[in-house]
Amino acid sequence: MTVRTGMFEQREGEKALAEDPAAMPGDGHIVFIGRICSPWTAREDCPKNMSAARAKGGGATIEIGAAYRPGLLGLARASHVVILTWLQHAPRNLIVQKPRHAADAKGVFALRSPARPNPVGLHIARLLTLDMEAGTLALDAIDVLDGTPVIDLKPYIPDVDAYPDAIFERSK
Repeated sequence: MTVRTGMFEQREGEKALAEDPAAMPGDGHIVFIGRICSPWTAREDCPKNMSAARAKGGGATIEIGAAYRPGLLGLARASHVVILTWLQHAPRNLIVQKPRHAADAKGVFALRSPARPNPVGLHIARLLTLDMEAGTLALDAIDVLDGTPVIDLKPYIPDVDAYPDAIFERSK
């Protein structure tokens, strides 16, 4: 049986939380420091990951709010940037999900799905240009909808962030 949850359908084998985190009182105060400007305006057109976004040629920009622009000082030293976004359209109540491409259901923390208790997106993009005065960062690609809020930016530091011995066993 499929159950509709907002824009998303709950598939067979999926489990929802008894209480939707979106309806719970907040634990922290998150502010949005900017917004993504991307070519993706509809969920069905948006790439599912950064590899697919790069393949589609989905360049993008981030517009940082004026108050946060001084925080960009020094970021131009980085070739890549880590972007944390708030995936505001994703359901927050699915704790077990069954991806279309998978044979079995998996817990949300074993997936990269945007549907999670706190829909925080993690993206690593090539930083093409940075204009501190305008508060804009041009990126090689992004895998989120136009207008997606940005929570934070961090430089990608290869000798700290890359783990050559890391593995992830893909299941079918």
